[in-house]
Amino acid sequence: MITILDYGAGNVRSVINAVESLGQQINIVKNPSDILNAEKLIFPGVGHYGNMIKTIKEKGYFNPLQAYLNEDRPFLGICLGFHALFETSEEFTTHKGLGILPGHVKRFNIKLAVPHIGWNSINLKKNLYLFQNITKETRFYFVHSYHVVPAEGSDVLTTTPYENEFVSSVNRGNITGVQFHPEKSGKPGLQFLNNFISKDHSKTGTISAAEGSLASSTESKKAGLAKRIVACLDVRSNDKGDLVVTKGDQYDVREKDDVRNLGKPVELARSYYEQGADEITFLNITGFRDFPLKDMPMIDVLKNTSKNVFVPLTIGGGIRDYTDSNNKTYMAIEVAEAYFRAGADKISIGSDAVYVAEKYLETNEKTGNSSIEQISKVYGNQAVVISIDPVKVWIKSNGHSSKHNIIASSEIGPSGEKYCWYQCTVKGGREKRNIDVVSFAKACESLGAGELLINSIDRDGTNSGFDLDLINCIKNAVSIPVIASSGAGSEEHFYQVFTKTESEAALAAGIFHRKEIPINQVKIYLSDKKIKIRNN
Repeated sequence: MITILDYGAGNVRSVINAVESLGQQINIVKNPSDILNAEKLIFPGVGHYGNMIKTIKEKGYFNPLQAYLNEDRPFLGICLGFHALFETSEEFTTHKGLGILPGHVKRFNIKLAVPHIGWNSINLKKNLYLFQNITKETRFYFVHSYHVVPAEGSDVLTTTPYENEFVSSVNRGNITGVQFHPEKSGKPGLQFLNNFISKDHSKTGTISAAEGSLASSTESKKAGLAKRIVACLDVRSNDKGDLVVTKGDQYDVREKDDVRNLGKPVELARSYYEQGADEITFLNITGFRDFPLKDMPMIDVLKNTSKNVFVPLTIGGGIRDYTDSNNKTYMAIEVAEAYFRAGADKISIGSDAVYVAEKYLETNEKTGNSSIEQISKVYGNQAVVISIDPVKVWIKSNGHSSKHNIIASSEIGPSGEKYCWYQCTVKGGREKRNIDVVSFAKACESLGAGELLINSIDRDGTNSGFDLDLINCIKNAVSIPVIASSGAGSEEHFYQVFTKTESEAALAAGIFHRKEIPINQVKIYLSDKKIKIRNN
């Protein structure tokens, strides 16, 4: 029996599904005594450190958890559950941690994008049973802005390169904490969890190198953060009311008097996971507002997908305040919470983010009430992705009278124009707003967004390649990661976006759905071109 401490925030569903997939029964902590009675305890934490510590104190879990750990009983802390082991965190200095291990949690102070998001390598400092049957080329999934700085080097289990080396896991006795998410790290992550679950903790934790553990003496030449390949599934109801995966041509998803049907969302997501997709993104473009929150169709899609797909899941669509057909009003954070509890790891905000950014740029004041601010405060900025849907506006010269951010285009416009700016849209591209993408991206970062998904209405469905000008002008303006989207039609297009921009990930839909280019074929091509990618 594996006990999981669920304090009510983040995607605990993924940890439950991962452990159950290994044939284990789960006991969810419902009262303080469940912690003290646990045989093995997993503490997954996602979100904001201060909210986490405050919540476990309010629920009466803090002292029993300290007592459990002080007895050196089997424990695995994941992400915030890892941070909680230490004395303090810069994320919220008012609340002290459990203080089981000496050291502190600090925010990254580096030139690379923060949050650190994606699949990265590890360097093993101690040959421990947890990495048995895991190869040295393995990458695990990370998503965080803060990292631990242990006071005692003997506690360090692994380090990970991200401009500098940071501590990515620790171990002391039967207590282990990891920064990466094994439940979202595919088959190697499941192996890591199985090693923890199946271990007889009454015996020594070390193993010999011959037992197949991740080797600490030799680091892979391809070590470091991998570029991510993201499979996107646009999901909506067809005219019969069935949920289908569709794909637009410049955002038009209809053909032959019905919605273009490219498959079932749960089945396609699992197929892409097995092909090697690094993340799966669902964009809910169905009529969500007709449903009570508990009956929203995408809730079941997420629940069923997360049972068999052990890479990060992002969900977008309907993340805003709304009133359903029963005249019940929901806040954006309630919608996000429902998605997180169903299996999502990140949520994507589209049109609502534009309205929020417009108000912020007008007043230069944060209200704390916007969808971006609410969700990032509770779940952390790494959980908030902003989806940008721009159109290119051509102008004749950079001296054009405009308050918008104008760039020199690498292409020539239809009337010989050499300059342009990118205009934000809402409502699936149907309505243009008087705000440019650079101003919008900066505003969203300031409000608490952790990642940007850069679409292009002009390139959507064209198979002509990503809009590199668009990606570069946004990437140069922000310090958070970006995902390039729209226009991929060949393996070369992925290579171009990773070598001609600093984007951390690239997303595609149609070429995967139509089986024109399998995901693993894209990865083989990139690997041959010396681009760092995650192997399956």
